[in-house]
Amino acid sequence: MLKTKYKAIFRCMDCNSEFSLDEILFRCPKCNGLLDVVHDIDAIQETSPLEWKQIFESRFRQAKHPYSSGVWGKKEWVLPELHEDHIVSLGEGGTPLVPVPRFSKKLNLENLWIKQCGISHTGSFKDLGMTVLVSKVKELIEKGKYIKAISCASTGDTSAALASYASYANIPVLIFLPKDRISLAQLIQPIANGAYVFSIDTDFDGCMKIVQEITSNPENGIYLANSMNPLRIEGQKTVGIEVIQQLGWYVPDWFLIPGGNLGNVSALVEGFKLLYETKIISKIPRVAVAQSHNANPFYKSYLNRFLSFEPVQAKKTLASAIQIGNPVSFKRAKRALEYCNGVVEEVTEEELANTSAYLDTFGMFTDPHTGVALASLIKLKQKGIIEEKETVVVISTAHGLKFVEFKVQYHKKELPNIHSQYVNQPIMIEPEITKIQEKIQQLFS
Repeated sequence: MLKTKYKAIFRCMDCNSEFSLDEILFRCPKCNGLLDVVHDIDAIQETSPLEWKQIFESRFRQAKHPYSSGVWGKKEWVLPELHEDHIVSLGEGGTPLVPVPRFSKKLNLENLWIKQCGISHTGSFKDLGMTVLVSKVKELIEKGKYIKAISCASTGDTSAALASYASYANIPVLIFLPKDRISLAQLIQPIANGAYVFSIDTDFDGCMKIVQEITSNPENGIYLANSMNPLRIEGQKTVGIEVIQQLGWYVPDWFLIPGGNLGNVSALVEGFKLLYETKIISKIPRVAVAQSHNANPFYKSYLNRFLSFEPVQAKKTLASAIQIGNPVSFKRAKRALEYCNGVVEEVTEEELANTSAYLDTFGMFTDPHTGVALASLIKLKQKGIIEEKETVVVISTAHGLKFVEFKVQYHKKELPNIHSQYVNQPIMIEPEITKIQEKIQQLFS
């Protein structure tokens, strides 16, 4: 065991029962509540805010393992007792925070940044949580715990991250995907990494039921990797901490993030809470969760002030990774938004498609889920919820190259029921310099 004064445990959200992180638990065994990873904040506060800043900045984007990872550069706030020999990292985190000044000017915002989480090993935000989960599983196996495989249900990105990290650690993987509902790029990643991939004729929620069933009995030796497992939250929470560090410890007014299973917003706010409790920041940024109208259970509950929650049958959406009707992290996300005075917005398929294409004209290459967040930003600005001259960060959860089919169909005007406003197609022309020069002249006349 690594000797450290920093400690963390599992704690149930509902009954407050506490358990060791070395126990194989995905829900509270006493009341079936969701679990949190809870840190000894008193020990963390013994180090001053200035010292924490210096520690994190000294490690950021270092070549030496494990600090090539933006996650493990904040190890004391993630899994403090994990030995470094058990860390499974592929250089996740430390992703670019890109200003988009021309677009922010059009929206009359003080500043707008896009956090490009898709510039990561498997091309998505999911790498941040998976490095933590797989590292802990590696440690549990070496301690003699019976785990023969790790499993997840996925709409694409989770399966890619799990397959990659577990393959690197030589741990078998079982993947359950909804048949014909993810992009080709997302499908080929776990296949290429050697995972056992089950294509199920159901939606994500159906796959999630299967995974919860096969991981519910510890005797099966199948370990759950979905965001119901709080270890995923621990890695993903570093993205908000990293953004504020990249801004010189300046706190933006708003963060926008797409929401499906809702582990991401929960993680984002957990990072802010640690920064606030250590007095590194003096205010909590507000968070807006963006959903597709075709998969909007959290938005509907928000309209009812979260007094009730009803799962929905998610309809097909271009933002396939958030096509989820019964998010397992609803209670965590509700708690997070209440803490940060957050909001929820929804957008149509046409709004997300056109906004994604519009941002591409500013040099981006946005995936459809980032399109959901950006379209929500426009709507919240129009409603006056996000005010003029406020500063905003949009979390881009995946790389646009994972959704090439979406881009191609948009510009070929082949997306059903979508009026593509920003179509750009190749100019077909004969290889004659005179004709080419004439065409160029026409373009700039």
